[in-house]
Amino acid sequence: MTHAIVLREYGGPEKLEWSEVTVGRPAPDELRIRHTAIGVNFHDTYVRTGLYRTLTPPGIPGLEAAGVVEDVGSDIKGFVAGDRIVYIDETYGAYAEARLLPARRAIRLPAGVSDQAAAALAVKGMTACMLLRHVYRVARGETLLIHAAAGAVGQNLVRWAKHLGARVIGTVGTPEKGALASECGADDIILYRRENFVERVRELTGGQGVKVVYDAVGADTFAGSLDCLDYCGTLVNFGQASGPVAPIEVSRLAVRSLTLVRPLLFHYIRTRAALEEMAAETFRMLAEGVLIARVGLALPLARAAEAHAALEARRTSGATVLLP
Repeated sequence: MTHAIVLREYGGPEKLEWSEVTVGRPAPDELRIRHTAIGVNFHDTYVRTGLYRTLTPPGIPGLEAAGVVEDVGSDIKGFVAGDRIVYIDETYGAYAEARLLPARRAIRLPAGVSDQAAAALAVKGMTACMLLRHVYRVARGETLLIHAAAGAVGQNLVRWAKHLGARVIGTVGTPEKGALASECGADDIILYRRENFVERVRELTGGQGVKVVYDAVGADTFAGSLDCLDYCGTLVNFGQASGPVAPIEVSRLAVRSLTLVRPLLFHYIRTRAALEEMAAETFRMLAEGVLIARVGLALPLARAAEAHAALEARRTSGATVLLP
């Protein structure tokens, strides 16, 4: 027997139950993984509440983890027991001490990357890669706006965008988080609880607006994000920390020929080649010091509910990981 966090019904953090589970031997195309560090994402809270009906209770949540291969299926080539790996799995199952994993999802960890760094960076680092290099390819000299710039994904976006030569305006909730975003390289900081971020963006850009807005906040910022865009600008909505965005009329985008996109990382790593390419680029940015896998909160796996509560209350900065 081993242990996992099981979601038996949708609801608050208290619905995450520490339970005994059984993990058998791997199927021919599977690996048995012993987890060493598990990443926590806002996506996990949406799954827990039922906002995303992508995990049917009872089930084990969690998208990403690092670990060690304990056993391999009979058809497996390229992995052996003892290999260190990290993975992203849209079918969930990461909140566990051990699990069976389809081998096609596993990425071998570079020698210099710690397990906690890998769990902190897999989803968040590859999300930044997707947003900056695929969804909207940021060019040198462009000005962009990043909401929640001190968050785990936000910090990666700021650092990588600066590496690409962009001017970065970041919104944050507190002066402390503003200092953190500035440390990551943000050129201008907007304290959105004290300032009207739309007016401030217009001031900072001489009335022109920005080429792209990266918005994971959702309901509270969506309308303002559209108003911050320059002609032919792009709003990338990739999360909804404040709640889902209400439906809009498409004609609203015609005001300045705007583009709206709502990407999901899983769609950009559907093939093994795409997964390996994005993982390699992300870990290369880590090796070069562009990205820093900063863990802001680490808790035992059994205390996953506390991690969710802290994340939803926006008491965290950097990544949150669970330790089996």
